[in-house]
Amino acid sequence: MIQLDEICVDFGGLRAVDHASFEIGAGRITGLIGPNGAGKTTAFNVIAGAIRPTSGRVHFDGHDVTGLKPYQRAQAGLARTFQIPHEFSQLSVLENLMASAAAPEGESVFNVIFRRGRYLQEERGIYETARETVRLLELEHVIDEKAGNLSGGQKKLVELGRALMRNPKIILLDEIGAGINRTLLGKLADKILMLNRERGLTFCLIEHDLDYVSKLCDHVLVMAQGTLLTEGTVDEVRQDERVIEAYFGGGKYEAQL
Repeated sequence: MIQLDEICVDFGGLRAVDHASFEIGAGRITGLIGPNGAGKTTAFNVIAGAIRPTSGRVHFDGHDVTGLKPYQRAQAGLARTFQIPHEFSQLSVLENLMASAAAPEGESVFNVIFRRGRYLQEERGIYETARETVRLLELEHVIDEKAGNLSGGQKKLVELGRALMRNPKIILLDEIGAGINRTLLGKLADKILMLNRERGLTFCLIEHDLDYVSKLCDHVLVMAQGTLLTEGTVDEVRQDERVIEAYFGGGKYEAQL
């Protein structure tokens, strides 16, 4: 579904991504792992369109999207979440989800004024979809709470819900489990697995907890020093001496991976 072909990203004299090439398969949950500074988030930003690569191409769903802006990629079915949630803090959980929906009728002032029936019908549909998403994520008890008042884990669930509101083909999850308790971490994992199995939704996630990656991911991509080091199952990459070296600088730490 996603293909990176010889991607390079330079920031001044620093090369953050160095001729990285890899694929994210449709219908899978893929993990993108590696030590700090490996280029994972920069690669995510290239896929999402937040950063234009210095060289190389990005393909999404069979199309070259290298020159497309983030909103154009979102319209094509690519969504992402962030390590630090970007909620509308003064809006309720329900309003956050509604604000994230694609709304062709409501995005035109002409439609709001002169095609009010179509606009109101669309708004009702968005409202029902948002309520269903709240139920799916088990957030009914905070549906009217301001998003800024939620816990870190609840904000991550809202972030996932906002991505779902655009009916994406793939969601990029940037450290979805960072800073949240184990109970909500387990709930997030269950929801991701359910969405993948029941809806066929594709995910790619950056995560440092390899036990969590093992629970979720069919396939793992390992980056180091800005390029793809290796790929395979979690068990395969755990045993790869290059991965052990990249993380810890030596094989004696193998058991911790």
